[in-house]
Parts: sequence; C-alpha cells; structure tokens
Amino acid sequence: MADKSYMFENNLNIARGYVGEKEYSKALKFFKKAYKSNLGKNDTELIIDIALIYDILNYKELALEKYKEVINLDPEDSRAYYGMGIIYDELENFDLAIYYYKKAIEFDENYDRAYFYLANVYDEISDKENAIKCYKKTLELKPKDLWANANLGSIYEELGEYNIAKEYMTKALSVESNNYKILFNMGVIEDKLDNKNEAKKFYNQSIEINPYYPYSFLNLAIIYKEKKDLQKAISILSNGIKYNNDTDVLYYNRCCYYAIIKDFDNALTDLKMSIKLNEHFIDYMKWDDELIELRKTKKYNELFECS
Repeated sequence: MADKSYMFENNLNIARGYVGEKEYSKALKFFKKAYKSNLGKNDTELIIDIALIYDILNYKELALEKYKEVINLDPEDSRAYYGMGIIYDELENFDLAIYYYKKAIEFDENYDRAYFYLANVYDEISDKENAIKCYKKTLELKPKDLWANANLGSIYEELGEYNIAKEYMTKALSVESNNYKILFNMGVIEDKLDNKNEAKKFYNQSIEINPYYPYSFLNLAIIYKEKKDLQKAISILSNGIKYNNDTDVLYYNRCCYYAIIKDFDNALTDLKMSIKLNEHFIDYMKWDDELIELRKTKKYNELFECS
C-alpha cells in the first residue's frame, strides 16, 4: 500500500510540475497515471486537475465528464459546478452557464469568481440589472477587483449614469493606474460628462501606454473635430494610422475630415483604403453628410460611378 501511495503522489507531483511549465499534454499523461490507482478514482482534487487540463486543451466534453464525476463523488463541490459554468460560458450556452454558476454559489456563497462570471453572462445577454447585482456582490467579497469595478463602470456608462460610472472606473484605476483600456473608458465617461480636457488627458494616457489601440486615437480626434480644429484631428488620426494601419475607421474618419476641409485628393485616398479594409463603407459613404462635398467631385464619381 505504501508503494502505491508513493507512486500516486509521485505521479501527481510530476504532473503538477508540468502544469507549472505549461506542458499540459505531459501533465495530463501523469495525472491519468495517478487516476488509474484506487486512490485516484476517489480524489476530487485530482479529477478537477484533469478536468482543467482537458479544458485548456479544448477537450470540452471530456472536461464536462470529469466535473460530473466530481459531483457524483461530492454533490456540494462548488468548484465542479463553477468549472462547468466556465465551459458552457465559453460555448455561449448562457442558460446552462447561469445554472452552473448559480449552483456553485449555492454551495459556496462567498465564491467571488462565480459571481463575477455570472455577472459577465448577464451583461452578455443584456440583463443589466442582474449583471449589476452580481458585480456588486463580487465587490462585496473582493473590493479591489479590477474588472468588476471597470465592468460595472462600463454598464453604468451604457445606462447613461455617468457620475456613478466615473466612481467605479476611478476605483478600477486605483487598482491599476496604467491599464490602457480602463484609461480609455475613463476618457469616454469624462467626454460624456462634457469634461473635454479630462477626456483628452485620459485618451492621451491610454495612447502613451498602448498606441496599438486605435479607438483612443479615434475618440481623441473627434473631440478636436467637434472644436472645429480639423488639422489637429487629422494629425491625431495620422498618428493612429502609423500604429494601426489596418484599422478601417481611422482611414474613414480621416477621409471625412479631409473632405470637410476640401482636401479631396487625400479624402479619396483614405476612402479607398477604408473600403479596401471594410466594404461596409461602400454603402455608408453614399449617405454620410460629411462627404456631401466630396460626392460632388468628378474624381469621386469616376472612382465610384455615382451620380
């Protein structure tokens, strides 16, 4: 018995070493060796380890089978329900994801990750009320959760509750002050609150940290466009294109700004590039008020055969 126990523990240790090295196929091999023993077939920790590896390797059905095996051994193991919720979430089977996240919470009322991902699902299906409740429960359990604060701020921004949105986004920034996406979201909120200088500050900070996120350039340029400073807006978009030369909306918006200042050659060059990247603009350009003057030009009509 001592030898069997030693081999069981040895296989577990080897497997977990491979997990640490992200050698998941090798880890699975040794987890399975451990599982073959009588000790392994009743070890919920081991079976959950196997389920997690199956999930990482994208064997979703096998992972679900292992989580069900755990539940058969221990019907109150919240981790197994949570693992199933994660898989159904990834598969976009949101009804089952909600069911299993709730089962995880039923057996562990302090399971902050289950509340967090349940909130994500509710947000995904546009059930904002329940998403808010679950994010707030997450924050009761883990007040400095970066993305619970940020996501809650984003929901309140969508709902037009900009001051509340700002409170939560500020909390997110207190956790991680140099996250480009959260800085961008704070810029959006400040813009909605008509705090243009603050919005510009946050967009510029987002760009400084990650210039490969095109929407910071786009929103910053729009602020200058609204102020009728088209040259500055064009300069910002040009800088954005240097880092994001495959982003259709940057070209299209720069096209519009060129068209407004009647630089039609550059406008057409950008329009062609935006259409090359996204054919959606072929229809959109026919109705865009900012392109009225451009559509009157001979070159536009020659290129697009418009009347």
